[in-house]
Amino acid sequence: MVQWTYENASRCKILSDLIVATDSEEIANVISKIGGKVEMTDPDLPTGSERVAAVAERYPKMDVIINLQGDEPFIKPSMLEKLVSPYLAGETPEMTTLAFQLDKTHKYHEPGAVKVITDIHSNAIYFSRSPIPYYRTQESAPVYHHIGLYAFRRDFLMLYKTLPQTPLEKVEGLEQLRVLEHGYKIRVCLTEEKTLEINTPEEYKQAQQFEY
Repeated sequence: MVQWTYENASRCKILSDLIVATDSEEIANVISKIGGKVEMTDPDLPTGSERVAAVAERYPKMDVIINLQGDEPFIKPSMLEKLVSPYLAGETPEMTTLAFQLDKTHKYHEPGAVKVITDIHSNAIYFSRSPIPYYRTQESAPVYHHIGLYAFRRDFLMLYKTLPQTPLEKVEGLEQLRVLEHGYKIRVCLTEEKTLEINTPEEYKQAQQFEY
């Protein structure tokens, strides 16, 4: 799975470097055998973004760093390009992430489908495993299916790793909530493309028939 994630990411032409950050010798061996670059990290780091930050410290010339986790074997290069599109356009958000239109008929009540709502400037208001927003009236309001993929401005990533974990981050099990709880912003970049994250045995089974 990690090899597929790595190989699909390597097809993205805008990346200047691609590194697998891991505390697993098994994963390191898999990536090394296919000629990939690996950096070993502290197994006690609590989140993927902190693992990425630990490696990014060793590469001071990188201005924007992407956190692509190994449960995204079907990631498309175009999705990575969409993730960093604000930076390519000359903007400097602290952090960006991806989302697509939520299938409310099937995913709205699923804890495994993380929901995100945004303000009118496409900045995240909240991420949750619970259904959000609550539709008290018949009015419509947009809600998106979050993809756990992040890009950071380098200086903000270095700041992020120093921020203490926060209550909502802990109860929801969502590392990006730490950013919002400390008063920073996350730009949500919308994509029409969908992928299958593999977080559960059921999703692993789905991956066997996933049309990429």
